[in-house]
Amino acid sequence: MTCLSAKPSLIRPTERPPSKRPSWALCHLKACSTSWEFDYNAALALRAEELGFDLVFGLSEWVRAGGYGGKIRFREDSIDPFMTVTALAVLTKRLLLLSTIHILYGPWHPMHLARFAATADHISKGRFGINVVTGFSPAEPLMFGMRRQEHDLRYEMADEFMSIAKRLWQSEHNFTYEGQFWRLEDAFVRPKPRYGRPILVSATGSPAGFSYAARHSDLAFITSPAGANVERAVEALPAHTAKLKAEALSLGRNIRTIINPMIVCRETEAEARAYYDEIIRVADTEAAAGYANHFKSGDSKAWNNHVPLERILGGNVHLIGSPEQVADWFIALNKAGCDGMQISFYDFAKISNFSAKLCYRCCSKPGSGDKSPDMHSQAHPCFLLEKTWRLEGLPPGKAPIRALHVGDPSSGDAEKVWFEGPRFWLERDPVGEDAVVQM
Repeated sequence: MTCLSAKPSLIRPTERPPSKRPSWALCHLKACSTSWEFDYNAALALRAEELGFDLVFGLSEWVRAGGYGGKIRFREDSIDPFMTVTALAVLTKRLLLLSTIHILYGPWHPMHLARFAATADHISKGRFGINVVTGFSPAEPLMFGMRRQEHDLRYEMADEFMSIAKRLWQSEHNFTYEGQFWRLEDAFVRPKPRYGRPILVSATGSPAGFSYAARHSDLAFITSPAGANVERAVEALPAHTAKLKAEALSLGRNIRTIINPMIVCRETEAEARAYYDEIIRVADTEAAAGYANHFKSGDSKAWNNHVPLERILGGNVHLIGSPEQVADWFIALNKAGCDGMQISFYDFAKISNFSAKLCYRCCSKPGSGDKSPDMHSQAHPCFLLEKTWRLEGLPPGKAPIRALHVGDPSSGDAEKVWFEGPRFWLERDPVGEDAVVQM
């Protein structure tokens, strides 16, 4: 789940339910409960919603027989994220549901995406989003009888693709278009998405990817340019995130960034380090080599400074320690320009215990806001991790502003603290109860 908030506020953890086994780590501790099956993912999403998390994200990979290799046949089994998050829409009520889609593979056409996404948007009552990816692996497009296009050309294709899709979501008339890569004649999609268009997301670390994200994305998954070591990441991220946000701002847009920490958390740092060491000790080295080769063969620019050893645990940055230490790193990453945390665990089933302990530490830290774990009606302290702003003159006893709202601002929210984008509402620096921010 992803929480975005106006700086300098804190961020609430995000959840990333896996559809693989064994979790995101390249090892096989028998105690791990993680499964790729839908029932596991559904139960995890429902529990995350209860805990106050904001967003579920579905990864997509096209993997050959044997996965990335090793005894665990890493990520050989995988259910499709588009179908999965659409199914989760029926079970959940509040979570934003993001699906990764490789828009350049196979016969995808902007008409397909515009219609399918509008349908998923209505099924979810406006909670559907798309993580648009172009595919960095040379092996994946071969499954579709295609060759991988050159890196920057793929972003040019994605730019045209998504420009067409957005026009189809907006237009009330037939749309004819003759482009460099796609052609439409008298095209039309209805019903339209409930709030203009779905949330649009991309993952990037290259100049071409930044340029695409600045034009199209509401959220951007970013990667530490300094590898998974969190100390180095915190030093490198401010300039990295600032560049992306400045490029979006030059186009009159605001973009929010999300990073993916892999968390190993225990009561003490010594216990967390011991557990981490055990994960590394039982790593499937053949699978680790296969996964490292997968990244090496691709042309992604985001992972250049990440080493194979870091891929064993997984995630983008590693947070290993006590709840207090993990909370400190969350705050540091937020100050470094990361608006949201998309958190991963070796074993996702233990999130409930983690959330209660970590969030209490975050909320009780100096500067994290005047609040206590029972302040919200949602009851669970995880709901409070962001530093909450209060509108000037907010009536006593009213709940603080939430960092991310999904839904219709006309639905009767008591404080009317919605700040409007094309399809969702993000907290901004408070400037008044009726402030509207167009994205």
